[in-house]
Amino acid sequence: MANIRQVRFVAIAGVFIVVSALTIRSHILSIRAAKLEHAVAPAPYFPAGAIWTKDISKEPADPQSSTIISWLSNAGGWGGGRMQDDWSTRVLQATKDTPAVPFRKGKTFYSPDSDTIKTFPLPVGGGIEGGSGYQCDIDENDCHLLVVDRSAAKLYEAYQANYDGNALSASFVAVWDLNRIYPPSGRGEQCTSADAAGFPIAPLLFTADELATGQINHAIRFILPNPRMRRGVYVHPASHAGAPSGPLSAPPYGVRFRLKSSFDVSQLKPAAQVVARAMQKYGMFLSDGGNIALTSQSDTDTVAKYEDVDFGTHDLKSLKVSDFEVVDMGQPIRSTNDCVRNK
Repeated sequence: MANIRQVRFVAIAGVFIVVSALTIRSHILSIRAAKLEHAVAPAPYFPAGAIWTKDISKEPADPQSSTIISWLSNAGGWGGGRMQDDWSTRVLQATKDTPAVPFRKGKTFYSPDSDTIKTFPLPVGGGIEGGSGYQCDIDENDCHLLVVDRSAAKLYEAYQANYDGNALSASFVAVWDLNRIYPPSGRGEQCTSADAAGFPIAPLLFTADELATGQINHAIRFILPNPRMRRGVYVHPASHAGAPSGPLSAPPYGVRFRLKSSFDVSQLKPAAQVVARAMQKYGMFLSDGGNIALTSQSDTDTVAKYEDVDFGTHDLKSLKVSDFEVVDMGQPIRSTNDCVRNK
């Protein structure tokens, strides 16, 4: 009789555990659904007509597309041998009430490439790339700091940024005018930016909120290991390339890759399909050197989280270099590093 009671107790306990687990799971799903319902894609960073939002799905491939794609595939493809995504870059939101701190030039300040500013907005609770605060070891990390102030129509992007409690220092800072459609040479021919290529970072980052809404309406940032790029030349919208290195068949800064229309995106998870469709319609720009191909905005500052939309850092690993083509890029421009700022 005692054994029967014990079996009944275990059975009842088991049912309780299953029911509890299902209840908890249902609660979690309800919370995620509520988040997704309130997720809103970020507003465009620049006016309609900016190159980041141009539909290039029907643009011709570059005459060197097959050569570049074949060379990169044979050289190892994406960094780490597969397409991965990095979620560590934050885009902080500032307003007219956001406190600003004094800005000072870093030890290796880029001039005349950088803008000259006296103060830099630091939103409360914000942080530099990969961190939860404004302190960063610039000897070990890129330390990107991105702050958008839509009330003033400005996008601040800094490289090797660090706040010591008194002032923010950086090796480079750009203040992008969000009301302006920049010319093909961006802020200026031969001028760098917080990325080596010379164009902005924030407009090319996709977000968890965009995945939740099911649409990315802009091109995407991608990077490659330095030995897998042709440096010393660039193509617009890049405006900088650094010292010459790499073979002629390697992709230059500013090159725009497009996922082939023949690629079947249905083989990917739903959130990954959103990214893939953007790659087919808007493409992705080679922006800098590094080992993780893609960069999306940290979900620290978004409504939806990547777990809410079921998107992981390796969910695009099946995309090979050979699944892409190079959009017509025009004539490469030789790098001189003599920055001439556009007015």
